[in-house]
Amino acid sequence: MRALTITAALLMMTATAAAQDKGTLDPRPLPPLANPSDPATPAKELFGRARAAAPLDPDPIGFYSRGCLAGAEQLPVNGPNWQVMRLSRNRNWGHPALISFLQHFAPKASRASGWPGLLIGDISQPRGGPMLTGHASHQIGLDADIWLTPMPNRELTRAEREEMSATDVVREDLLDVRPDVWSEGHLAVIRAAAMEPKVQRIFVNAAIKRAMCREAAGESWMRKVRPMWGHNYHFHIRLFCPDGSSCKDQDPTPAGDGCDSSLAWWFTDEALHPKKSTKSWPPMTMAKLPPACQEVLKAE
Repeated sequence: MRALTITAALLMMTATAAAQDKGTLDPRPLPPLANPSDPATPAKELFGRARAAAPLDPDPIGFYSRGCLAGAEQLPVNGPNWQVMRLSRNRNWGHPALISFLQHFAPKASRASGWPGLLIGDISQPRGGPMLTGHASHQIGLDADIWLTPMPNRELTRAEREEMSATDVVREDLLDVRPDVWSEGHLAVIRAAAMEPKVQRIFVNAAIKRAMCREAAGESWMRKVRPMWGHNYHFHIRLFCPDGSSCKDQDPTPAGDGCDSSLAWWFTDEALHPKKSTKSWPPMTMAKLPPACQEVLKAE
């Protein structure tokens, strides 16, 4: 676990904070880049300006944190058991396999938890790729954030979708969940996701994993539920790469339920209070992405 760098820890915590940033009721297009063909241009500046999917055959290209997405599909902002949040971000795009998964999973999750439905956070940009703010992953359209807030039994207003915050289920000391907030419904929703064969991993705050171990230790699906910094307002679903696609799956989850000594490390001072790194890295450029992402970016 110590192989996870402090830089990764700080990046994940930053991403969680960004996930709670408010949106806007008046989204405006970003100004054109002076020289978008400059090899030094950050890839996030290019992909962040794409407003529609690449008209190519659907394909998640590369890796979850270093890739792009061809032929994306947009999740409708309202469904029978889901509503999309932060519409101004235009991040409700994904590979068709993920969009189909979410549409079929939402009613299952509703039945399992008793919630009216799910509030869907960030999925991916129209052409995937690095994002201007927040996530290091979500680049190939196979990641989705689900808020740890039950969907209300009504349609949220546009202002609510942009301004309300998700529920923080973790105690301030990060050692456990908040007993006045955490519920059987939270456990049921995450369990339902982990039991889906197409799900490769689910990221949650370590305190959430600890709470789940009290209720579900020894169950085979628990190996998919992985502790990660942040993720106290939402959980993160990651699908396996579809058959025949150009993406690379993450390494298999370790054996066991994850309720052993590997979980205990997350509650050490090293993990709870990582020291800030003095190093800095330049932003990812197109040269760091698979060559096919150039085609995805330019396709019209």
